[in-house]
Amino acid sequence: MAVATQQVVKKVNAALEKKLDYRKRITTFAKALATVPGVSFGDNSDCPLKHSFVDGIYIREIFLPAGYVCVGKIHRHDHPNFLMKGRVTVVTEDGGMEELQAPLSMISLAGTQRAVYVHEDTVWITIHYNPDNIKDLEKLEDFIITKSRDDIVDVMKKELT
Repeated sequence: MAVATQQVVKKVNAALEKKLDYRKRITTFAKALATVPGVSFGDNSDCPLKHSFVDGIYIREIFLPAGYVCVGKIHRHDHPNFLMKGRVTVVTEDGGMEELQAPLSMISLAGTQRAVYVHEDTVWITIHYNPDNIKDLEKLEDFIITKSRDDIVDVMKKELT
């Protein structure tokens, strides 16, 4: 193997290790959060959702109240995000800890997961490719969200190469 190729492989492996370390931290945080009385997971009345559909696209809008803490789901595909209102601190595998302030648009890469602290009431919109125009939310989530660690690692390897 050429020296340049070995260096690229080392960089890819180091980046993957860093991402996996942050992923483990976020997973550990989610597990600790689950032990707190009154914590809810998934869709709930504290964070109302609005689902919109247009040919080939699913739009998900969520309201996050100030003081809320959550861990997002891990998506299979790159997708755009829009922070329409509010201010949050997020921890991700790529960016570490950073503060985001509306208005803001960004692209979430496949495999990204966020731990979020909400400083101000926030409205966050994600846009997802929906080629089969699925409107059943459970089926749509199966298409959009990863279900296994192997799937996540495969997504991250593709992203890094």
